[in-house]
Amino acid sequence: MMEKLKQRWNIKNGWDVVVILLVFACTGFSILYIKRALFELVGLDDTKAAWIRWTVNIIVILPLYQVVLLAWGWIWGKFAFFWEFEKRMFGRIGGMFRGNKAQSDR
Repeated sequence: MMEKLKQRWNIKNGWDVVVILLVFACTGFSILYIKRALFELVGLDDTKAAWIRWTVNIIVILPLYQVVLLAWGWIWGKFAFFWEFEKRMFGRIGGMFRGNKAQSDR
């Protein structure tokens, strides 16, 4: 698995894989706590309609995840990797909406 990730992410050593996985883990946990606090602040709980919670997740939490990912990447010294990672991800998402198959395959 480690070798597969090194090839996929174009990195040279196993320590970088560990750090990158740690950044994803820290980001996920951070977003869980931020989301919980944000939902409590605005009064969103399980009694609200699911479509409202999903809408807030997509409009607020998803972009916030990207910012937190870059912040953790910077803290762990992998900002350049995550900056490129996000540019590729947004290129793929943009390609889906443009219908440009070549762009979404990069």
